[in-house]
Amino acid sequence: MMAGMIRSAWWSVLLVAALAGAAAGQTQQAGGGVSGPWVMEQSGVTAGLRGIHAVSAEVAWASGTGGTILRTVNGGATWTRCAVPSGAEKLDFRGIWAWDAQTAIAMSSGPGDQSRLYKTVDGCTNWKMLFTNPDKDGFWDAMVFFASGQRGYLLGDPVRKEFAFFTTTDGGQTWKRSHSAGLDAGPEATGAFAASNSSLLGTERQPVAFGTGGAYFYTQSFTGTIGFAVRSGPIQMTEQWNRSRVPLASDGDAAGIFSLGWREGKIRGYGFTLLAVGGDYTKPNDSAGTAAWSADGGKTWTAAAKPPHGYRSAVGWDARLKAWITVGTNGSDISYDDGKTWVPLDDGNWNALSLPWVVGPGGRIAKLDAHRSKR
Repeated sequence: MMAGMIRSAWWSVLLVAALAGAAAGQTQQAGGGVSGPWVMEQSGVTAGLRGIHAVSAEVAWASGTGGTILRTVNGGATWTRCAVPSGAEKLDFRGIWAWDAQTAIAMSSGPGDQSRLYKTVDGCTNWKMLFTNPDKDGFWDAMVFFASGQRGYLLGDPVRKEFAFFTTTDGGQTWKRSHSAGLDAGPEATGAFAASNSSLLGTERQPVAFGTGGAYFYTQSFTGTIGFAVRSGPIQMTEQWNRSRVPLASDGDAAGIFSLGWREGKIRGYGFTLLAVGGDYTKPNDSAGTAAWSADGGKTWTAAAKPPHGYRSAVGWDARLKAWITVGTNGSDISYDDGKTWVPLDDGNWNALSLPWVVGPGGRIAKLDAHRSKR
């Protein structure tokens, strides 16, 4: 199937989900309530929400359809709708990345120039457009930034059979595109998924990586040699990408890796655990091939012995509970053994998480009650 047809089908599914979720969103606005361990909050909107980033226990940002960007500065007691960036009234903000109550970058996803980055430094009163997709056939899927706010990465669907991967070192003001070896998509990895802004993974302590349709895992590495006879000048390193297969559902354009998660080992700086979740978004209740884990940096993967109870679009580590939580359109699950086995938490409709918050269609926002999710 051609990329345009894939995206058309994807947008159709989203439209149906948004319409189906609107009623749930209206109910949420009226009465709040709980869903398993999730305590519903009043978002004040009925937009489909796919972006969420928790800065602290008090500050979080969310984003979604119709140019929607939200912010809380009081732990979710109230959510305020931000000013819509100029010209972004019809954009779908699939990703949001924030550093404090004043500074954030929002990423819209859509064909060609509908994929954009906007930044605010005054608590979302004003926005500046930083970057617009230069590829008319492109589609952005995810972004990630380091804690410093200067270095960041941006992932887009393949253009001319190569994944679009951009790097910034100045907080998003300028971006450099990579054409390194290994970024080729091939006939199997048809694209990435913009379901929760978490198909791209990058931290200061582990290699940059991303997951794709067809259940492929790409990792960035650098190679180079040091000539000891030449002691002047910088060491020249060459970027390259390596690809491996993950045991998740992979048949068809709707299946693959939707989200990657990472947690550091017990001894800081030594080892880390990777999780991949996904499945087939057209089969939300099918649990087969929805989660896998790796203890060697993604070189080898093992399918969950007891997977989540359906397709999953986001996963995250909760340090307080010492557990992983994953969410999708038919609910959420928790794992206390690094993704080997999962236990259902609820049957709600969710898209993305940045713990302790989770978001979904129809303006759904909820916060995790740790006491409700303990064993």
